Amino acid sequence: MKTKTLFVCQSCGSQAPRWAGRCSECGSWNSYVEEQVAKKSAGRSRLELKEEPVLMMEVATEERQRLVTGIAEFDRVLGGGIIPGSVTLIGGDPGIGKSTLALQMSCALSQQGHKVLYVSGEESIQQAKMRADRLSAGSQNSIYIVNQIDLALIIENINVVKPDVVVVDSIQVVFHPDFDSSPGSVSQVRECAALLTQKAKSLGLALFLIGHVTKEGMIAGPRVLEHIVDTVLYFEGERYSTYRILRTIKNRFGPTNEIGVFEMTSAGLTEVKNPSQIFLSERPKNSSGSVVVPVMEGTRSLLVEIQGLVSRSSFGIVRHKAQGFDANRLALLVAVLEKRLGLNLMDKDIFLNVVGGIKVVDPAADLAVIMAVASALLDKTIPYDMVFLGEVGLSAEVRSVSQIASRLNEVEKMGFKKCVIPKNNLTSPAVTQVKKIQIIAVETVKEAMEQI
Repeated sequence: MKTKTLFVCQSCGSQAPRWAGRCSECGSWNSYVEEQVAKKSAGRSRLELKEEPVLMMEVATEERQRLVTGIAEFDRVLGGGIIPGSVTLIGGDPGIGKSTLALQMSCALSQQGHKVLYVSGEESIQQAKMRADRLSAGSQNSIYIVNQIDLALIIENINVVKPDVVVVDSIQVVFHPDFDSSPGSVSQVRECAALLTQKAKSLGLALFLIGHVTKEGMIAGPRVLEHIVDTVLYFEGERYSTYRILRTIKNRFGPTNEIGVFEMTSAGLTEVKNPSQIFLSERPKNSSGSVVVPVMEGTRSLLVEIQGLVSRSSFGIVRHKAQGFDANRLALLVAVLEKRLGLNLMDKDIFLNVVGGIKVVDPAADLAVIMAVASALLDKTIPYDMVFLGEVGLSAEVRSVSQIASRLNEVEKMGFKKCVIPKNNLTSPAVTQVKKIQIIAVETVKEAMEQI
């Protein structure tokens, strides 16, 4: 079998016949790595499924029963449970809890009688057993564990054990014996993930792949890896914080952008039943720049605290820094404050922080961000029992938001007394049914600022 040498970009997977300093496809610098690619015979095919085309109207469909783990936060991000035959990719920073979650999930499924095969490529079976003992999962008799990175032997183990669920920890250390490139390279990750996915689909078993992340926070390997799988889950949160957020980035069987909140303890990851209470537990009183907003994360409403800080710039160029919020969106909202409301922010450094390590992308947080910056600039304290929500346009108008009923229910549950909402949301029946909250409807940012 003849071999040829190609240079493969480790960021996007593009190939080139010779080395170049910059990838022509994705623009990454020094990302080309030399790999040997085997020339396979023309008659050889690695596809195992041989299906004939059929008419779509003749395809029989049935509702597939999900495997419910009993870990409510994990089942939530998956859309209600695990679909047999689905492939899920779990990514996150080193030490954030990916393997811990996989073992806890395996234990929960084992307790319900499901057979689980845990392929540990990074730890020995003794090390994995010690971790399982700490999680009280080591006594389960339907969890099989093997230390293996050879893809051919992993597939052979799957054929022998015939499990319901397979966990591969991690996909970056698995290698295909037909390829000369090292484990973790683009060719290896792509081919191993494709073959494992094909095996899961053909046998109807649920497959979980644990993936490393790069320094930019993206899953290592080609982007095609995320396109191959059915569901992509990301762990978020500060590594040295006890709280972890599991977010759905892609889900073919449920809603995207759903989150589950966990707390890392000595006994593993424990569920946080009321995330809003955790995010607001240390909120300061009588402090300017602190605003609470109900944001939607998937189908769940959460109350988060947004903190703003404004200080005179010590340098020639002002700084706009945001943690947990889009910095470009912050710059746009600051421009609205300057142009439409006449606030002097031209020589001010502006810092914004979303407490708890959560990342807010909901446009309903615009008004809260503006109020946090204005409160910090004017040194005016926001009433402790008041929340703000609304999308802000370039003319300083406050636009309506979606799912107002869910947001108001969360606000009422957490004991807040006043809620500033867009005037157009007054037509919603959910607003008229609110009894314990004083609803304040505004059309412009200026009207909202009059509340402080």
